[in-house]
Amino acid sequence: MRILHVTRTYYPDTRGGIEEVIRQIALNTKNLGIETRVFTLSKIPIPRVIEVDGIKIYRAPLTVELASCGISINSLKLFRELANWAQIINYHFPWPFMDILNLLTKTRAKKVVTYHSDIVRQKNLFLLYMPLMKHFLKQANIIVATSDNYVKSSKYLHKYKEKVKVIPLGINKQSIPQPTKKEYMRIKNLVGQDFFLFVGTLRKYKGLEFLLKALVDEELKFVIAGSGPELKTLQGLAKKLKLKNIIFMGRVNDSEKASLLSLCCSVVLPSHLRSEAFGMTLLEGAIFKKPLISTELKTGTSYLNVNGVTGIVVPRSDSNALRESMLLLKNNKDLAKIMGEAAFERYKKFFKGTSMSNQYVKIYKQFSKDDI
Repeated sequence: MRILHVTRTYYPDTRGGIEEVIRQIALNTKNLGIETRVFTLSKIPIPRVIEVDGIKIYRAPLTVELASCGISINSLKLFRELANWAQIINYHFPWPFMDILNLLTKTRAKKVVTYHSDIVRQKNLFLLYMPLMKHFLKQANIIVATSDNYVKSSKYLHKYKEKVKVIPLGINKQSIPQPTKKEYMRIKNLVGQDFFLFVGTLRKYKGLEFLLKALVDEELKFVIAGSGPELKTLQGLAKKLKLKNIIFMGRVNDSEKASLLSLCCSVVLPSHLRSEAFGMTLLEGAIFKKPLISTELKTGTSYLNVNGVTGIVVPRSDSNALRESMLLLKNNKDLAKIMGEAAFERYKKFFKGTSMSNQYVKIYKQFSKDDI
């Protein structure tokens, strides 16, 4: 079966939650008769086709980004070729330009939409986009949401509830590369251990400004691993707040990330907008048996991190609550260990990559060959 994943950005250009979801689905379905290709945009799409983890990635040139929406004026031909190759197109929502490509392309392929997040910002532009979004979601054969929490709290998903299916995101522990002893010691010498950790792309909705304010006048050591559009702003804020207990690591590779996850005492996700629909970094923390700190967004983050069990859930945009939760875990090692173990057990029960991928395969295979 031929599956085309359509996403705004992908490896090696960026490393984030959606990229990892697609990677997990592709890796875990390769032996089940699924051939995967990925269509995406790239600032430097040379060569046009590359292979990462055995997955072919077809890259159209990025022309411009408007309100975080990548646009390519030279992508339609490539997209149509891939759409004609595919039996099923798995769109990763939201990406408004993707809706336009779909509108301009006639294909027999069935359409699966993985609904990662509502569009939260750009409210004025969203009013213009809404008719196109409604048409796009109406055309979908199945819409996959990542948690019941998100379905219940979304203003838009309930309108399509007859074709919404919930599949929690997942990662296989075995797919996380283990660092060499030399690499592990290099990271340990660089940042130490027993620090609090954030890993991810530095975007506005991640709420990192509230995190930095939580670190003022405290002995809490924090490492931020990742790069993104908010990096300079956050570094400027850290300087203004005179923070000496924070390290900006910049972008890290998978081996470096694994070392950081091993060395940290807790993983923190301070996101303050519903754009954070699930929080793959929390899942990675759970795999490494770390207690989790997240914010209440009524999304999948609170399905993954159960308050008082796998970690602590605090009100969003609340620096004081973030500070108190970190101090609680720092000063109660036994509690932190118990929560970390509970996070790992919850991961094993609900969030394995094979479980997620098998559910996607069931969706793909429900479309008979005659229909495709």
